[in-house]
Amino acid sequence: MHENIEALLETLHLTPEPSVNGEDVFSAPNQFMPHGRVYGGQVLAQSLTAASLSIPTDRPVHSLHGYFLRAGDITKPITFSVDRIHDGRSFSTRRTQAYQDGLPIFSMIASFQDEDPGVNHQMDMPTGLPEPESLPTAGELLGPIDHPVAQYWATQRPFDLRHCESPIYMSVEGEKVAHQAVWMKSLSALPDDPMLHRAALAYVSDYTILEPIYRRHGIPWATPGLKAASLDHAMWFHRFGRVDEWMLYVQESPSAQGGRGLSLGRIYSRDGILLASVAQEGMVRVPGLDK
Repeated sequence: MHENIEALLETLHLTPEPSVNGEDVFSAPNQFMPHGRVYGGQVLAQSLTAASLSIPTDRPVHSLHGYFLRAGDITKPITFSVDRIHDGRSFSTRRTQAYQDGLPIFSMIASFQDEDPGVNHQMDMPTGLPEPESLPTAGELLGPIDHPVAQYWATQRPFDLRHCESPIYMSVEGEKVAHQAVWMKSLSALPDDPMLHRAALAYVSDYTILEPIYRRHGIPWATPGLKAASLDHAMWFHRFGRVDEWMLYVQESPSAQGGRGLSLGRIYSRDGILLASVAQEGMVRVPGLDK
């Protein structure tokens, strides 16, 4: 197993703590990040894992809605408190609060449902895109750059991310459009645990979701003074898929205004099955950019 996957699994292994006010309590460590702030996808995946631990395994998550409240500190553990809001005949609802130093840094409500039969349709996956094997890895693109963030993205992330268009790490090439597609999968196989794969899907869904906003305005990640942060994150789990197999993340931004931008995403399996939909609004502030 790749060492970056081992680090991810360690992060998603939550330690039970004594219950507080009838709520389930867990704690977990953080992954290293070069800027010292907790990666949003990490606390999102951990919060989903905490909620899932209070639900029978045959009632998987179907949606979550979360708000990033404060920047987390990677040097301090996170405590997760799960409120069992409702358990019905088919649905269960959980609220998870993530705390550091007694203050909430993330708040999420998730809904879980029994596997039920019903109508079935989906939006088709785009065609004509390059295969992932034909595209360069982040390591190949960023490895030669002597910068801590570039080196982290090149060598320490647990997922292989390959942009169908040229990536926007250092520059934005081609037409400035508000959409893109990214192939992604974990660097090595994960255990056969559906809950783990759903948590890992939430984890990776936060990596590139805001990039269509940057691409539309010609803003590479390397822009001096760029300030960006996830504000909220919503996700709908339509069908199960393994994150250790190639998935296509199709993304678009319908609007940006007031220092914020909205991005929408659809995640497909390689054979075209729609696994999940994502929506996120983020803060985007660029010095000197007035339009």
